[in-house]
Amino acid sequence: MSDKLVSEHALVWFKNDLRLHDNEALFKAVASGLPLIFLYCVDIQLYQNISLGFPKADINRVIFLKQAVNNLQQNLNAKNAFLRIEVGLPEDILICYIEKYNITQIFAEQEYAWEELQLIDSLQNKVGVKVEFKFYWGKTLYHKDDIPFTIKEIPLTSKTYRIPTAKQTEVREPLPIPKKFNAANGFESNLFPAFEELGFSYQETQLVDPFVKGGEDEALKRLDYYTFESELLTKYRWTRNNSMGLDYSSKFSPYLSLGCISARTIYKIIQEYEKRVKKNQSTWWLIFEMVWRDYFTFKGMKLGNAIFQTKGFRNKKLQFENNPDFFKKWCNGITGIPFVDANMRQLNKTGYMSNRGRVNCASFLIHDLKIDWTWGAAYFESKLIDYDVSSNWMNWHMQAYEIWYTNPIYQGFKYKEKEFIQKWIPELKPISDNYIYIPWFESKEKPEIKGYPKPFEILQKWNWSINKILKSMEK
Repeated sequence: MSDKLVSEHALVWFKNDLRLHDNEALFKAVASGLPLIFLYCVDIQLYQNISLGFPKADINRVIFLKQAVNNLQQNLNAKNAFLRIEVGLPEDILICYIEKYNITQIFAEQEYAWEELQLIDSLQNKVGVKVEFKFYWGKTLYHKDDIPFTIKEIPLTSKTYRIPTAKQTEVREPLPIPKKFNAANGFESNLFPAFEELGFSYQETQLVDPFVKGGEDEALKRLDYYTFESELLTKYRWTRNNSMGLDYSSKFSPYLSLGCISARTIYKIIQEYEKRVKKNQSTWWLIFEMVWRDYFTFKGMKLGNAIFQTKGFRNKKLQFENNPDFFKKWCNGITGIPFVDANMRQLNKTGYMSNRGRVNCASFLIHDLKIDWTWGAAYFESKLIDYDVSSNWMNWHMQAYEIWYTNPIYQGFKYKEKEFIQKWIPELKPISDNYIYIPWFESKEKPEIKGYPKPFEILQKWNWSINKILKSMEK
């Protein structure tokens, strides 16, 4: 494409909406009739270390993102449209495109989180009235314009939000994939940047293995598998908090996080499943969890930057000691508490962790190690392939200030997590009984497990759980 001023174009700016189906920004861009340029910006800032010493988005997230962007590009190519992938600061990239290609309209999904909103404001201020920005809401199950609350009115309790919203709001129909894409002439798809360009070595890529593969095709395949192919959805309500394998829960969250699938598409399939297979507590519960995800999004919009502060939006205080050695051990899965360590090692390897694992690891970091909850939230942000800004930070806030302490020793024992622990902590494989939940009792008898550390301290509040485990082996 020549640098010479060209005819008027519109730009489709993909962000966390990496799909062709049910994508209103894409749908409206095609309807505009203008020749379209399709763009994804790889934000170099996300892969730089934050003050805690790790990247804002680590290698598992980059690999999963690459898979999703490449799949979007392939699907566009099949429609004779082409995705440009540019590396740098999104603001600089967009200004360059606006000037070089005479962009008069930009179509994109509407942002909702603090940092992203600052970017949009800065960009709009710099380009002024030369460009018309057209943002469309696509993040949630219920459209934000349809719920019976303004964002300022969003209740601070989920029940107060959920009940009237469910009674008064209909889920909009998913939009179809456009038949023609009006792709601008002279553009070709290009490659996603090498990991080295983003600051990751080849060795780092070999140490991880994302839990699921990214992309719209994989998301739709997973949806079909979990519903009509396997009918696993029927028992979701009773298996969703397990730890082992792929099938105990839907695994839709990584795809929702990057917009490889829309919540409305999932909802429509669940409705069909209820008609054709079974309607029960499980189908209700999966919809409930998408509504809960909506609630965190809207509540986060209402509270703004407060959800990232240590004192939180309730302006509360906990006495944190912030021992950096304890935090490092927690991050690396070497705290001496097996259920915590197994989950952290899974997170580091795969970018994923079960709901029960997240609750236990967060509670242990905050209430036992007495580490600032925002450190843990930032680490999860770095690692999780299903990272969602509102869900992540709001859940950590709740764990710090609104939920009772969760005992990770008892939880491992109660939910029979022996197999999970042995999978992720090979040092403990020699333990075949319930000592696996309290391995410091076994280290003298089994020298081969001495490589696994003891806890920083045996806290008195763990004694009830420890005694219960010891008694279980007397039977």
